[in-house]
This record gives sequence, C-alpha cells and structure tokens, in this order.
Amino acid sequence: MTKRVELVFDFVSPNAYMVWEPLKAIAARHEAEIAVIPVFLAGMHRLTGNAPPMLRDAEVKGKNAYAELEMNRFIARHGLTKYRLHPQFPFNSITLQRMLQAAGEDGRGTQFVEALLGPIWEEGIDITSPQAIGAAVAAAGFDAEELFARAQSDDIKQALAANTDAVVARGAFGIPTMWVGSEMFFGKERLGQVEDELARG
Repeated sequence: MTKRVELVFDFVSPNAYMVWEPLKAIAARHEAEIAVIPVFLAGMHRLTGNAPPMLRDAEVKGKNAYAELEMNRFIARHGLTKYRLHPQFPFNSITLQRMLQAAGEDGRGTQFVEALLGPIWEEGIDITSPQAIGAAVAAAGFDAEELFARAQSDDIKQALAANTDAVVARGAFGIPTMWVGSEMFFGKERLGQVEDELARG
C-alpha cells in the first residue's frame, strides 16, 4: 500500500507555501503520496474560534517577533529564498480554493497547487484579477475558463464547505495540518515528526 500524507491546504496561508517543497521531499524519500485537502481557512477559523497568529498574538509581548524569527530560520534551512509576503495578504482565497477543489476532483490537485504557489508567494500575482490567475493556471495546462465556471457551481461550493467541516471534525484548527494515517501533525515545525511517522509505516 502506498504511504500517504494528507495536507490541509489553503493558498492564503504563507505556511502552506513554506511546507510544500519540504513535505514533497519527505514524501519522495518515503515513497509516499501527498493528498491535498482544499479547505477555506477563514471558515476553519470561524468554526474553531481560531484567528491568524499576527492578530491572535498581537498583544503578547515578543511572540510575533519570535514567530518571524522562526519563519526566517525555516526559510533559510529549506532554501525558500524566493518567498515574498504577498502584497494583498490576507486575501480572499475562496475562488482559488473552489478551483483547487474542482482540479482535485479531476485528480490534478497537486498540479494546481504547483501552478499557483510560485505566482502567489514568489511573484505576488494580483489575486483580484481573473486574467492573471487564468494565465497562470493556463500556463500549467489547465482550462482556466472551465475551472472558473466550475468554481461557481453548487456542487463545488458544497464540497469545499464539507471538506472544511470534516477537517475541523477531525481536530484541525489551522494550516498546515497533516495526517499520516490517524496521526495528526500541526505546523511546518512538525515535519520531522511526519517523517518519523512515515518511516514507522
């Protein structure tokens, strides 16, 4: 049986970008597949009472500064030198997530993630521009017009909402959340634990 890592994913999360390449490397070492679960992070926050760390921890002296230090250490360790905070962050990712859901239903979720991670988190593509998003996904071989249309369908909207509800029911409260079997891991700092779990499998 192929080993599998489930990854809760929303394009709006910088941590989703940062964890992607290191997780791919771990999966490759253990001949595991990555199963992307599209969710709407804002919906997860509403369901769990969570909030973005920069807001949640704003009144805790030193905490956000330390989080930035750890992020920079992670970037340096994994060579993520192209990363740039998106100028529109935090942006509304709902259409992107619905498009990802549609691509995932076609068995191309991973390819869709890879089509947009660079444009969003390295190039700062205009999230509000359907033309810019469409050009990026078309360059990766997707039918952008079809994905935009499917993103407006009730089936896709309901599927994304169901994913969001389901991961919260399993214990997730933020991104990146990963599962190996029944074991849940939260945060890019847990990649070593993910790898240990894959090794045990």
